[in-house]
Amino acid sequence: MSELALEELSAIAAIYCGPDECEVLEVSETEGISFKIQTCAKGPLGQDVSLKLLFHLPISYPSSSPNISVNSEQLTRTQCMAVRERLLEEAKKHFSQPMVHELILWARQNLRDVVEQAGTSVCSGKSTRSASADEDDGVWTVLLHLDHMRARRKYVKAVEKWCTDLTLTGRLMFMGRVILILLQGDRRSIKEYLHLQKTSKVDVDSSGKKCKEKMISVLFEAKVQPEHKRFRAFEVTEYSSLDELQNNSRQQDSRNCSASLRCLCSSKFDADTSGCSSNCH
Repeated sequence: MSELALEELSAIAAIYCGPDECEVLEVSETEGISFKIQTCAKGPLGQDVSLKLLFHLPISYPSSSPNISVNSEQLTRTQCMAVRERLLEEAKKHFSQPMVHELILWARQNLRDVVEQAGTSVCSGKSTRSASADEDDGVWTVLLHLDHMRARRKYVKAVEKWCTDLTLTGRLMFMGRVILILLQGDRRSIKEYLHLQKTSKVDVDSSGKKCKEKMISVLFEAKVQPEHKRFRAFEVTEYSSLDELQNNSRQQDSRNCSASLRCLCSSKFDADTSGCSSNCH
């Protein structure tokens, strides 16, 4: 972790010292620095819009750009994604320099223009969102498969932290050598989770060197229907059989998810889980 990053965090905390303005989530020699900033900016109609910005500074920062998440109860998901994309573009202009304060100021000064360019309006009783944005509303479920997890303790800690930061619920499931992650939450948060998992060094390779997750696959993705139960928290669970795992997922979500588990068992993991083939129907 660079001294520049620590000095910048101290400066940010001093500037945003009001109640709930700055919350430090993690300072780690191996994971970097994570913190939340709450600030306000003017929307298209001149009203104050509350912004919550989540920054993760990797240990290579500022030689590499920070990861950024944007949330606001007054903006649509499409608008938040537009703000995030513009912030990431702006970050490239400050390569190798402390940039967080500049990015916060940029968001405050340019929110109105970004939202207007996104072609949607801040919540004000009217909505001009696209059909695709409406489709993204509600709670979504995604089932992920991991090929392996060598640094299990570190990996599990990272997954739990991301789910907490992004308000996602679900399960990290182990069954023999099979590793699955079932996530529930809004679609934008799930996409942000996938971005973090693919770009962060959460595991180690066969030589023990830190590496990014390159062997993750999406097995199933769907919008949660009203008749299906939802997970209330994110938990790590161990299963002894496919039936036990399927019963848990069936109680919470659609039969399509259970079907994905059956297909997963029969096509890819017969050799990894004893008795798995005999449980597939």
